[in-house]
Amino acid sequence: MGRSVFIMLVLAVFLGAGADHAAGQTPSADGAQVYTMNCARCHDDTLPRMPTRDALRERSARQIQTAMTGGVMRQFGSALSAAERRAVAEFLSDEPAGTLDSPLPTMPDTAYCDAGSRTTVDLSAPAWNGWGVDLNNRRFQPAEAAGMTADTVRQLRLQWVFGFPDVSDSGSQPTVVAGRVLVGTRNGLVYALDAATGCVHWVHEAPAEIRSAISVGPAEGGGFTAYFGDAFAAVHAVDLLTGELRWTTTIEDHPASRITGAPALHDGRLYVPVASLEELSAADPRYECCTFRGSVVALDAATGERIWKTYVIRESPQPTRTNSAGTQNHGPSGAGVWSAPTLDPARNLLYVATGDAYSDPAAPESDAIMALAMDTGAIRWVTQTTPGDAFTIACMSGSPLFGALTGGTTPDAPILRANCPESEGPDHDYGSSPVLITGPDGEDLLLGGQKSGVMYGLRPTNGEIVWETRVSDGGLLGGIEWGFATDGDQVYVSISDMMEKAPGEAGGVTALQVRDGELVWHAPPVQDTCGGRQGCHTAQPAAVSLIPGVAFAGSLDGHLRAYATDTGRIIWDFDTARDFETVNGVEAHGGALNGPGPTIVDGMLYVVSGYGSFGMSGNVLLAFTVEE
Repeated sequence: MGRSVFIMLVLAVFLGAGADHAAGQTPSADGAQVYTMNCARCHDDTLPRMPTRDALRERSARQIQTAMTGGVMRQFGSALSAAERRAVAEFLSDEPAGTLDSPLPTMPDTAYCDAGSRTTVDLSAPAWNGWGVDLNNRRFQPAEAAGMTADTVRQLRLQWVFGFPDVSDSGSQPTVVAGRVLVGTRNGLVYALDAATGCVHWVHEAPAEIRSAISVGPAEGGGFTAYFGDAFAAVHAVDLLTGELRWTTTIEDHPASRITGAPALHDGRLYVPVASLEELSAADPRYECCTFRGSVVALDAATGERIWKTYVIRESPQPTRTNSAGTQNHGPSGAGVWSAPTLDPARNLLYVATGDAYSDPAAPESDAIMALAMDTGAIRWVTQTTPGDAFTIACMSGSPLFGALTGGTTPDAPILRANCPESEGPDHDYGSSPVLITGPDGEDLLLGGQKSGVMYGLRPTNGEIVWETRVSDGGLLGGIEWGFATDGDQVYVSISDMMEKAPGEAGGVTALQVRDGELVWHAPPVQDTCGGRQGCHTAQPAAVSLIPGVAFAGSLDGHLRAYATDTGRIIWDFDTARDFETVNGVEAHGGALNGPGPTIVDGMLYVVSGYGSFGMSGNVLLAFTVEE
């Protein structure tokens, strides 16, 4: 999606990557040897933005291990076995061998719930299950389930705070089911916390970072299962009450693939979207760009066995041009699916929104909203809203924007631009799920929000565009990023424009009528909230969450705000970018709010703070309740 700007870091990673090991095949490893063979070329050098060995020594083994399984290092880290990742992390941090043998970070005994605490599960009770509450992904919590109103939101007070150990960057949406809060982390740990107190029921270790929200459903033969995807494009199913692994399935073998969108669960099937970071790989002019195609995979929820897989780009990649560095390029490629599918069982359809293309010519399925048959995966219709949008990070090399972001100019820029498509598209892909509603006139409508800054209303039967409304100028990290919410009468959209506008100018929340896309109100960004804090910005790329009368929207300045849905007036505001005392005894602080929005269940609101990729880092989960 153009989600990273640290191009020299990416370039160094791929110039230095030389490992060729399958995960799990090496029972033990020598950290110094792994470093010499696979890491020294980058980290012993003086490349810009590349941490030296001395700098890495200041980080913990767990932090280094986490860096190798997520973000720009993910493709390199996945080439090492788990044992090699552990060994090199311990070597670089100067921590004793065996430090990482236990997956559990250190927390006091008081952080854990009492044995035998709450074991009943009622999925009909108030919950926020998965990404968008319901199969339609409306991100709207009805009044009874929310347990709070526009009048009581003003009384929201902090109830408890959980600090994620050994994590400096957060950004996964909490799922709240059966009195438990389920949330994944960048170091691959999934926590099940008590919703009322924040004590730990269990911790599950996955092989790589967890960005997706978690979906829960009944298990075949009894019990309940929680499902989520990781940065190695694997799907995991664990027991809701114990965290014990039931099954795991890798659904895409492309080395840059990953899962960020929540799996959608219905009638014994799990529908999983697949995205990638291959457009970052393109920063290396010697990389044969590009061969990834976004996809949706249907799995048997009981076993993890694949039922069908549909690549959203129908044509398979073929050799195309030779770039200026003499490297073979391929296409068509791209169109990652970053967000949760929206399900429409009555029509036997699921809807997804796709990312930009990575190569010329841009596939007609890129930057599009699509419908697939739920039973077979057959593509029923495609509506592309930005044709010709082929983009990779290589396109930014040598640009003023790149210089501003990296603190200097890019050496040898023409070569580094070798994998930039000739069309050099605007990177206006979709990061937010489509939303299915029945409008005030009784007609069904599919809503889509794009980084171009345009909201669309489409017919779910054929993808015909009914209306379109521009809410911002859009851009590389502009427009509508991660999600919006609707009550069926209005749709509430938060605006990013982070790279396109300065703090105080970027951001804001807009409300539109769903029947015709007409503007209802616009709440501009709040001024003077950063106070010189490094990484602070007023852009609002995080998803909106909604209860009757109130829309909640976060900001890169760390503020979570509640907007009255009739006027756009701010009725509650909490600054999460500060230090907190935690219930689990971990030092923690909040930061930028990006990616997921808050979840609201049974009189409480939960939000993760500290999305450091484009703002202030942090490692907290905050839980608020309404004070009587």
